[in-house]
Amino acid sequence: MLRGFLGRVGALGPSFQALLLSDTLTLAAGMVGHVALAWWIAQQGGGADLALYAAIVAIGALVFLPLLSPFGDRYCKRSVMTVGLAGLVVVAIGLAALVQSGAYSLPLIIGLDLVGAAAGSLAAPASASIVAEMLPADKLTAGLGLQKSGQALGRLIGPTLGGGVLAFSGTASALWLYVLLLMVAYVLTLRIPKNPVSRAATTGASAWLADIRAGLAAKWHIKVERWWTLVTFLFAIFLLPCIGMLLPMKIQSLHLSGAWLGLCEAALSAGMLLGALGLSARLADRIGRFAIYTAAIVGMGLCFAAVGAADYPPVLLAAFAVCGLCISTTQLVGQTHRMLAIPPSFRARMTSVHIMVMQVAASIGPALGGIGLAKLGIDRVYILFGGAILVTGIGYVIAPGYRAFIGLSHDGVTGYYGRTYPKLFEPRETS
Repeated sequence: MLRGFLGRVGALGPSFQALLLSDTLTLAAGMVGHVALAWWIAQQGGGADLALYAAIVAIGALVFLPLLSPFGDRYCKRSVMTVGLAGLVVVAIGLAALVQSGAYSLPLIIGLDLVGAAAGSLAAPASASIVAEMLPADKLTAGLGLQKSGQALGRLIGPTLGGGVLAFSGTASALWLYVLLLMVAYVLTLRIPKNPVSRAATTGASAWLADIRAGLAAKWHIKVERWWTLVTFLFAIFLLPCIGMLLPMKIQSLHLSGAWLGLCEAALSAGMLLGALGLSARLADRIGRFAIYTAAIVGMGLCFAAVGAADYPPVLLAAFAVCGLCISTTQLVGQTHRMLAIPPSFRARMTSVHIMVMQVAASIGPALGGIGLAKLGIDRVYILFGGAILVTGIGYVIAPGYRAFIGLSHDGVTGYYGRTYPKLFEPRETS
């Protein structure tokens, strides 16, 4: 499998290799920084400080994403990514120095991380959409699959690295590792060639606001995109707690050690990695994109219902591995088509809306999970959330135009939104 993975990466060229490794290290760094900083805040300020920090930074990210998204469409995406990563490096150095000094200051931590949230909001949409401009349409599925595999690998190794360094060397060492990983990711990004800017950038606040409005309008007025975004929002409300805050509660309810939490997270990442390495694409080719997308949605709901009903620990590992494969499949099948359908000059803005929707869902889901835990207990909450995933997933199947859209070939779907809704993507004049 490793030889096949390296072969597929090599076939896409050195520029893509640099992007893939940069993405992996950036995500791993983010996990290291999150683990270390959350641990320090919890130690120094307790749960109240941790909750306040998380809430303010999350709100900041929601504000920055739409405001900064036009950068990825107005300017060279590689340049936008390098600026964003440079900002993250500066913030990481500030946080590491603060911890090294031992001077705990929640306002300063929040201020630094808000700058980091802005830098991340600048880089993320450009990074998510640049693959469609680096690779031809017939290689985009493979490229996105490898990108997802790299991200899954980053999520897998990040907490392990962060937790290990935290345990053996302390918080400051973990944050300096955060700095190092980001610096390497930044250097790798410089190896990506600059992509041509799809249109000339006009200046001024009115032009900037017009760009934001145009991106939101395109997301809203394209029926399949609007429906897909709405269903994804509802779907994510129930999905994200199942792979996040509910899992430790389930582990504890079975009187298992914390090692099982790591094993379940590793099983989820392994399933995502397996799908991204080619299994999801092969399944889509064999039974069709519509059928495999629907099967993956059903699979996720059933997996989490099984987690709720399970008393035998290995069932958890199997359920999370299958769930990881299903998540990888839905991302690859849907994301490839949507990315190809969007005109290049709108990709960063429309991608930022999707990221923002997922962040809102990530705030609502744990709140619903907490209410459910207080009234029903962990097993029933998992079963109910699994059922809710099945119900909301029906929305994908009945979305107007969804089946025809997902069935288009790569050639047919390239530029589809621009051809079908040309007025939404016309350049707008501003006064």
